[in-house]
Amino acid sequence: MKGGGVENPVFEPPSPELGRQPQARPAGADPGVPAVVAEAEEGPCGWGHCTPKDLQLCYNPEGYLAAYSLLAIFQGIVVNGLINISISTIEKRYELNSSLTGLISASYDIAFCILSLFVSFFGERGHKPRWLAFSAFMLGLGSLIFSLPHFSSGKYHYGAKLEDTCQNPGTSAANLTCSASTKSSLPNYLYVFILGQLLLGVGGTPLYTLGTAFIDDSLPKHKSSLYIGIGYAMSLLGPAIGYVLGGQLLNIYIDIQFPERQDTTYTKLDQEDPRWLGAWWIAFLACFFAIWLLIIPFSCFPKHLPGTAKIQAEKISETHNDGSEVLVKTKNIGKNFKDFPVALLILLKNPVLMSLIIASSSEALVATGFATFLPKFIENQFGKTSSFSSTLGGLVLIPAAALGQIISGILVSKCKMDCKSIIKLIIGTCSVALLLNTVFLFAKCGNEPFAGVSETYNGTGMLYNLTAPCNANCRCLRSMYYPVCGRDKVQYFSPCFAGCASHLYNNMKKTYHNCSCIGEPKSKNGSEDFPYEAIPGKCQTQCKLLPLFLITFFFTVVFTFMAVTPTTVAILRCVPDKQRSFALGVQSVFLRLLGTIPGPILFGVAIDNSCTLWDIDECKTKGACWVYDNERMAYLLMGISAACKIITIIFILMAVCLYKPPSSTADVPQKDSEMVSSVPT
Repeated sequence: MKGGGVENPVFEPPSPELGRQPQARPAGADPGVPAVVAEAEEGPCGWGHCTPKDLQLCYNPEGYLAAYSLLAIFQGIVVNGLINISISTIEKRYELNSSLTGLISASYDIAFCILSLFVSFFGERGHKPRWLAFSAFMLGLGSLIFSLPHFSSGKYHYGAKLEDTCQNPGTSAANLTCSASTKSSLPNYLYVFILGQLLLGVGGTPLYTLGTAFIDDSLPKHKSSLYIGIGYAMSLLGPAIGYVLGGQLLNIYIDIQFPERQDTTYTKLDQEDPRWLGAWWIAFLACFFAIWLLIIPFSCFPKHLPGTAKIQAEKISETHNDGSEVLVKTKNIGKNFKDFPVALLILLKNPVLMSLIIASSSEALVATGFATFLPKFIENQFGKTSSFSSTLGGLVLIPAAALGQIISGILVSKCKMDCKSIIKLIIGTCSVALLLNTVFLFAKCGNEPFAGVSETYNGTGMLYNLTAPCNANCRCLRSMYYPVCGRDKVQYFSPCFAGCASHLYNNMKKTYHNCSCIGEPKSKNGSEDFPYEAIPGKCQTQCKLLPLFLITFFFTVVFTFMAVTPTTVAILRCVPDKQRSFALGVQSVFLRLLGTIPGPILFGVAIDNSCTLWDIDECKTKGACWVYDNERMAYLLMGISAACKIITIIFILMAVCLYKPPSSTADVPQKDSEMVSSVPT
């Protein structure tokens, strides 16, 4: 052993001699490194001298995959499930717009991007399972930090004492004035959410670089793609659980108990009320405890699983034939920090790798954008509640993504595809996804009539002006959004803007009467069919395209995510064996810089650009958006998605054209164990 350290035989060049005779030195190995070092690092499972016999049952690839999958599931629950489903609630509770909440979503990727190169470079030679124990610690801590704003921001006040009907001119105007001293401090919690996301990003970095490479290290090629596909699918099961769990928790009031009633006119909040906020924070606390329990299994795994040295010796290289593998072997690049620039330059000059990375980054931009804002799209496009939209989006989006991962993993494994065939498979799946992306053209919904936004008040007033002659003397507040549906099937910003002077309770249902702005109903019997003039909530949408959208979008997601596992496998195969983890780290940087960081921000800006009615308080400060132009939103999101998929297909075609298989593996159909490495040294 050089320098008193222990060398990692994963870095040794493939050699059939090591596969047949584990005690022999691999061909081309460093003469100062014993060939049996890896076997000494293959066990047992435990903590030091404490190696319980029952614990050895998990000492295999399946045991590691189970622990890896659990960590990936909880990471998915928090990062891609709970945070995405809580975005709308956080916007309203802490007075943030979609661009700022998009920044919260992107903070995870910022931390991931900064650390992934260094973690993947140094972790390649390190103890990968212990890196994952560190990952679990940071993911749990990030979950705890993210929930803290709820406990320090006080009780939620939704303005129950504020009268929602038209007020007489003599009513006190105390609530109509602006006071600079009452400026809310709630938006400052943005920085706490960003801190929580940064910690989650630190924890996620080893999971998808070192954790994935450890699977590829420990299994033959024809099995590793299946195991990676299963691991990635489990990571997508997490968001599904997060969406469903978070959606159900949003049905619970944010402070668990409602504030005490102050008078008989108090209106108890229900889920149809746009001011309703659910208990988004509960699941983050539960995940904090669950994730920290996973530190235990990862801390007991050895540096290598049984048989790793033999498996590595039997593998045949499919590295892109540009001379990089020979350079990495002869120069023994990757042992010291001074090798970092050279190792990075080798990967950046690999045209196949860079084409795959840019293609995957383009797909990641779309995937992250939809993962963040799909519930909001369904909520506004099809007139559903926030909790139902979140649950529905999760039940459609995540299972489709997981199915795509598993199908592609099985195809690559069963067909024993080589690197070039895998890249061709990616072209096919992306092309089908591009065609299905046209769902936004024919499964969109127009906006329901909205007085003062999409139409005037029965011919009076002006568009984009909530005030009209019929409510001019009501002294209504734009900061109080409480939509009502009139008997004329037109939606109004609030009972006050509808000119409603009184309300009654009919079978525990609140109804409004004497509304000066609401016209006659459009039914045959006129007002005889309506014992009221307005009821709380948005008007029921007449659009029936939700099932069509969900079915088509489901298959769009399936084919989109069928490219993820093949892309990862192709990246692992087209680079030198010593640089596999580092290649995933480089991919992670570009994936974040070009994909998952700008994705939520770009989608958030596009959605904000389709806003037609902003929340504006008494001080004229713009808050969250209340009403969107549905058609404009659909066209903008389709345009972004289609452009990214076209970019993906172009770069995948470049990867196919540029890839050169090693001369020693061209036209050799044998299995890994029957192939003889003839890489020149």
